[in-house]
Amino acid sequence: MPEQAKRCAVFDLDGTLVDSAPDIHAALDRLMAHRRLPGFARAEVVAMIGDGVRVLLERAHAARGIALDKASFDHFMADYEANAAVLTRPFAGIPELLGELSDTGWRLAVCTNKPAAAARALLSGLGLDRHFSALGGGDSFPMRKPDPGHLRATLALAGVAREDAVMIGDHRNDIEAARGAGVRAIFAGWGYGPRSMAGGAPIATNVAALRALLA
Repeated sequence: MPEQAKRCAVFDLDGTLVDSAPDIHAALDRLMAHRRLPGFARAEVVAMIGDGVRVLLERAHAARGIALDKASFDHFMADYEANAAVLTRPFAGIPELLGELSDTGWRLAVCTNKPAAAARALLSGLGLDRHFSALGGGDSFPMRKPDPGHLRATLALAGVAREDAVMIGDHRNDIEAARGAGVRAIFAGWGYGPRSMAGGAPIATNVAALRALLA
């Protein structure tokens, strides 16, 4: 395989490829209304994102003084998967970047703590799924980020060695997974995580800066 064809960019999803907070917020508030509880401010929801749906829901329920149960989890998942791409949009420049990387021989993958079915539904709804050769969701393997095994398993699905890959994400989970897997990391500075989460990784302030770092 030519050297250029082996290069792989692995992207986190929420807060990196897409601004999904509006739909997550809307679904969470609908769940709270269903349970006759008050909703949340957007900043509160953004702070809960990054560790997967179950952890987000556990945090939301704890904030309301109650425990998450299976009925609430299932209610949220059914609602969110049906409405994941209503308000969610790719961040500015992302569709163009994905097309450019594909056209120049990069292999692309997604490594996200979002459940795989929800991630696929979202990428399909936004027309981004065609760019990716592999997707490792939060329920695809026995582990998830920040466990480096999640990233290693995603790279195995993509058929790429760690030395030919770069992980791009907006959360410490992405950086820690990459570091543990021996993969280069770039922090998405436009995302939901504070830049203090970069942990020494290069910070791309916007998609144009990411393009330059990948070049």
